[in-house]
Amino acid sequence: MHTFEQYFLMNSDDVIQYVKAKIDSFQSAQQITCKEIGDGNLNYVYRVLNTETNESVILKQAGTTARISDEFVLSTSRNKIETEALLLQHTLAPGLVPEILLLDETMSCCVMEDLSHLTIMRTALTNFETFPNFAEHITDFLVNTLLRTSDVVLNHKEKKDLVAKFINPELCEISEDLVFTEPFHNNFNRNEVTPGNEQFVQTHLYENEELHLEVAKLKFHFLNNTQSLIHGDLHTGSIFIDQNDTKVIDPEFAFFGPMGYDIGNVMANLIFAWARGRAYSDKEFTEWVENTLFDIMDLFDTKFRAAWDEHATELVAKNADFKEHYIQNILKDTAGMAGLELARRIVGLAKVKDITTIEPIEDRLKAERLCLRVAVELILNPSDFQTGGQYLTALQNALQEENK
Repeated sequence: MHTFEQYFLMNSDDVIQYVKAKIDSFQSAQQITCKEIGDGNLNYVYRVLNTETNESVILKQAGTTARISDEFVLSTSRNKIETEALLLQHTLAPGLVPEILLLDETMSCCVMEDLSHLTIMRTALTNFETFPNFAEHITDFLVNTLLRTSDVVLNHKEKKDLVAKFINPELCEISEDLVFTEPFHNNFNRNEVTPGNEQFVQTHLYENEELHLEVAKLKFHFLNNTQSLIHGDLHTGSIFIDQNDTKVIDPEFAFFGPMGYDIGNVMANLIFAWARGRAYSDKEFTEWVENTLFDIMDLFDTKFRAAWDEHATELVAKNADFKEHYIQNILKDTAGMAGLELARRIVGLAKVKDITTIEPIEDRLKAERLCLRVAVELILNPSDFQTGGQYLTALQNALQEENK
């Protein structure tokens, strides 16, 4: 019988013992089931169910290496960062993240609300499901978690203390390599180019010196801009959803970085869904994605401006021209970061099912090229993307180029 006073990587039987020992409502339970349900790249996730009461919880534990590859040797303390990020996000955007029941730093695990009545958004999108409330919900999350952890709102000393608390060098290094470096160079073994698109990638990514300059600027911006607490990996696989609710999960990559990184990740992953919809000629789904892309950018802009006026405490931030300058830079960052996400998910190690499951292969190759055309445009000309409509124009331009 384990006492859980020293770290070890648990299996399903251990998790049952752990939940009985740590969660009051499970202590006397006689009929408990446990299933490992994690499909992410880093951590181990278990659903624990008391079959007598139908009460269930999720336990998430960090291992010493990433599940995606043993090359990534990681500190298990990342679970603490993730859980504390969720706790803070819960205060800023209540109802849009899961409730945390327990943080155990010794075992590098947390126990949280079970969201299995919802669907992982990426899974739903690959099945062409649509969600009319998503744009409203995700912009509420973005505005409240990003603006209200920035120097615009926080006391500067309090903010610097949070920057130190959420320092996350190992997970940031993964992003720095997989997002900002490897997809644009042909000398990394982890890149995976789909056979048939080798020359396209060579020309548009590997040999594009103009693109490399802009990527370098974005990388150093990511390295040095502690603008606000960002989720750090806000893709559709990190969102649970149904027709009424949206819950953002998995902020293990959280740290203080540029706001546009989170917004850009959301936009890019919707573009993957758009490319899939085009591949399968699902007009209704594709139109929903286009409308959602439009709405996210425009709602974010509107809500951010209103929240700025309500919450800003920094005196110089109350200058109207400075507010405009600040917002334009966020939108510029958003475009560039969206381009990086589009490129790295097509060429790099961690791909997305929206694209990899497209059949036949000719349609997948076309979808990949569409995404890469948009990626290059976003990275090279980020200042041109201040509204949702400008993203839609880029999608149509890429489609026209591909069909020539």
